[in-house]
Amino acid sequence: MSANSQGNGQDQATQQIAIQKIYVKDSSLEVPGSPQIFTEKWEPTLNLDINSQARILNDGGAYEVVLALTVTVKLADKIAYLVEVQQAGIFVLKGFEGPLLQGVLGSYCPNILFPYAREVVSDLVTKAGFPQLVLAPVNFDALYTQHVERVQQGQSAGQPQSPVH
Repeated sequence: MSANSQGNGQDQATQQIAIQKIYVKDSSLEVPGSPQIFTEKWEPTLNLDINSQARILNDGGAYEVVLALTVTVKLADKIAYLVEVQQAGIFVLKGFEGPLLQGVLGSYCPNILFPYAREVVSDLVTKAGFPQLVLAPVNFDALYTQHVERVQQGQSAGQPQSPVH
């Protein structure tokens, strides 16, 4: 698969993204109030935390990207369940450098991983005896843009940058 560089001066013909492997790196489910939680009226509130990290695996352009989701569902002030999933992938990226590489790792790859992570969350929740949970789509482009803006504001204020590694 090729990516579009949108006039950044890099040769589009040499830009390639290959997915080598997609896998669940870690998952957990906690239902701290069971079995009593199943007798409560089901009016949940949901909190979703998302994080992604990337690290280089070798000189051949292979990167591991890990998308971490933490889903906390509460009934009033009681935790109904807590699901944590780390969905990972190995991506080989060729022809990407600097900010474009960081953008692929911080937005494009998590976007590929999210449907897999969403499926793991849904399966765990259903197997725990709760109604199916289908997480809404996430705009990883917007999240990455916000991250870059926060990093740039931190640098202008003299704070250290938190790089993708």
